[in-house]
Amino acid sequence: MDALTRNNVTVTGAGQQAIVFVHGFGCDQHMWRLVAPAFEARYQVVMLDLVGAGFSDLTAYDPERYSTLSAHAEDILEVIRALQLRDVVLVGHSVSATISMLAAIQDPALIGRLVLVAPSPRFLNDAATGYVGGFEQTDIEELLDAMDSNYLGWSGAITPVIMGNPERPELTEELNNSFCRTDPTIARHFARVTFLGDHRAVLPQVHQPALILQCAQDTLAPLSVGQYLQQHLLNNQLVVIKTSGHCPHLSAPEATIAAIESFLAPAPVAYERA
Repeated sequence: MDALTRNNVTVTGAGQQAIVFVHGFGCDQHMWRLVAPAFEARYQVVMLDLVGAGFSDLTAYDPERYSTLSAHAEDILEVIRALQLRDVVLVGHSVSATISMLAAIQDPALIGRLVLVAPSPRFLNDAATGYVGGFEQTDIEELLDAMDSNYLGWSGAITPVIMGNPERPELTEELNNSFCRTDPTIARHFARVTFLGDHRAVLPQVHQPALILQCAQDTLAPLSVGQYLQQHLLNNQLVVIKTSGHCPHLSAPEATIAAIESFLAPAPVAYERA
């Protein structure tokens, strides 16, 4: 099966440069519907489903191959090559922010800029280094145990925490429905890869300009994580969006679009006085 079919790739828009949107855990490309269309007039907009999510080819999900996030990064690069793209803007949400950075390291010629939406290179706290990721080891173990014993019950309990914005229950309902559509076996495996991973060591290898989009109140990726990324990525800017939760592309799409557009805007030309 070719990469475009495997990852259920959709392409819209116009323009010489492409912007590729990659969703987070438990989601699919539909989660970008409030943001991606804003770029169709100037960019070739590419959206995809990670293998194991959405309408991707679920039979392609090999737990051994996808035991690391690098396999998903390789898939994204295959999609980009299949579309004959270069110098793309790669936008990744949550775990796919890390996947996007890994793709940028693997083939830097294909990736021009990175937009990291609610990123986290490590969800676990690390007392030895003072790193605050948001979770203790026992928190993650309880989360994974709950997924194993009652996936649907776990989904109903965790999605309000992920989404935030309790005054907008329709957002939580949408996220919960997305989680419930995900194959539980794949979700449980991907959760372990996501929440137990540590990718802090690769940050200095990312050389592309990067926008770090952080939510002001995010249980999964607290502000300390955004600040850590700002300190350890070579070329970046941090923008904090005034919203709660882990999904600003759903809870604050206008602010998300504005931040990305500002990041992608051409630098002003400097003119010398005669």
